[in-house]
Amino acid sequence: MAIVVILAGSWLGYRQLADSGCTGSIKLNVAAAPEIAPAVEQAAQKWAQGGAQVNGTCVAVGVTAINPATMAAAIAREHQVTLVGLGSAPQSVETPDVWIADSSTWLLRLKSEASGFVPTDGTSVAQSPIVVAMPKPVAEQAVGWPDKRLGWKDLLGKLMTSNTLRTGTVDPTRDAAGLAGLLALGQAAGAGPNAQAAKVGALRALAAGSSALRDDLLQKFPHSAEPNDVASSLSAAPLSEEDVVAYNAEGPPVQLAALYLDPMPPPLDYPFAVMPEVDLTKAAAATGLRQALQQAAFKNNLASVGLRGPDGSVGAGFQAPVGAPAATPPATSGDEAKGGTAASGLDAGALSQALGSWAAITLPGRALAVFDVSGSMLKEVPTANNLTRAQVTQRAAAAGLSLFDDRWAVGVWVFSTELDGKRPYKEIVPISPLTSARSEIQASIARLNPKPNGATGLYDTALAAYKNVQDSWQPGRVNSVLLFTDGKNENSDGISRDQLVNELKKLNDPKRPVRMVIIGIGNEVDRNELQAIADATSSGGVFVAPDPAKISDIFLQAISSRTGANR
Repeated sequence: MAIVVILAGSWLGYRQLADSGCTGSIKLNVAAAPEIAPAVEQAAQKWAQGGAQVNGTCVAVGVTAINPATMAAAIAREHQVTLVGLGSAPQSVETPDVWIADSSTWLLRLKSEASGFVPTDGTSVAQSPIVVAMPKPVAEQAVGWPDKRLGWKDLLGKLMTSNTLRTGTVDPTRDAAGLAGLLALGQAAGAGPNAQAAKVGALRALAAGSSALRDDLLQKFPHSAEPNDVASSLSAAPLSEEDVVAYNAEGPPVQLAALYLDPMPPPLDYPFAVMPEVDLTKAAAATGLRQALQQAAFKNNLASVGLRGPDGSVGAGFQAPVGAPAATPPATSGDEAKGGTAASGLDAGALSQALGSWAAITLPGRALAVFDVSGSMLKEVPTANNLTRAQVTQRAAAAGLSLFDDRWAVGVWVFSTELDGKRPYKEIVPISPLTSARSEIQASIARLNPKPNGATGLYDTALAAYKNVQDSWQPGRVNSVLLFTDGKNENSDGISRDQLVNELKKLNDPKRPVRMVIIGIGNEVDRNELQAIADATSSGGVFVAPDPAKISDIFLQAISSRTGANR
């Protein structure tokens, strides 16, 4: 199989191989993150010029450099799902045969939303460690770089106490390095009574200086060596090592220091992912290309663009930042990970929780939180020190409310049976801006007292809540119902499931979309019942915590989802 590479729109090398004995042509389209694309092109060209053949068939390889967020949006569109924070990809962007994103987190995020997205291979072909980039004068003065090595907990402490550090990040919903930094800071916050405040403080500090694009963030670093300019510019941001190498190679007036913090987060791992729709012939060609990228010479190609080999070592000519380790831990191979994605120490749940926190802080929204206060919510939860289900839910709701910034509007309802005459639901606080109603809403959450003998009026409540949010719908925001329940409908005086489903379908309005997110608490919920309700709406989903003690984690996953999932 002869390989021919498309460079700058031409079939480079094809004529050179026309007499090599191969016949036919298989066109293999490869989309690669912009920083690795030149190295992939170079390696594939060398392979082609060597006359590589399999079964006498020629293969033409086209390598396109494309931002991973754009490609992820295009793949999501094809699978009719959306990822939080991503807009629509241009119609001209099509799914390739092979995608080399900068991180396996893109594959995990897509797979968690689209069950049909099951890429194969996933072997890491390069890596770049996650670092905290600082202007060198700031790094020297603020943290004692390069003599002193810090941990993520140290950085978290400085973010919480310093009035001079100006931190930022590339939007974690659109950038894998930003997401890795977000995860690292969240883990550094740990658990305990002060963890939530520390986490929220760090996230808001990052959000204050966030950018949608990496190039925009880099422009926030000092434009001159003048002390005032350095002091007023961006002080710190989680980026990849390659970002720092590339930035410093441009000769800026103030070089960036790369801080390798302990523990090192999983690196950008550049998985070689063969897309699900690829036929066997193209899959065989893709395997041949991936093998070419695993040759020793490819490490030198990577070094020329500021990347390491997948084993963490560097090739000849690598311009290592000051203090960089000679080698970093290897990226996890896709062969060791299930579902064709490199695990890299991450899972979809952890990503969803981190992105849910970020969405709550940075994306304006309107939410009607509807809480089950039926008698079963008095049941104790052994894994939560025998707190009741209601108390565990109150804690999760209070923690979630602390994440929402003042651009949110939130309302609170409760439901059981006969709470307002024959109505099973009751409004506690109407949907109100948090700028004026935060304390009132916080107080209402503390008073979610279950009705000892109350049953569950789920169907009437779900319909009324949906109508309420749709009737007060506002553009430019995510308008949602967040319904918490630990049981199934038990209201004999109310509407039936079929009536509810039919009414919700009639209410669906593409011009006023409402997300119906149902969070099941415990193992007594009827998952099929909840899914039927969610499926009748235009978007949303069902998220079940069999162990009620895990309700906070499930809540954050629900906030981050844009198409719904079962958990």
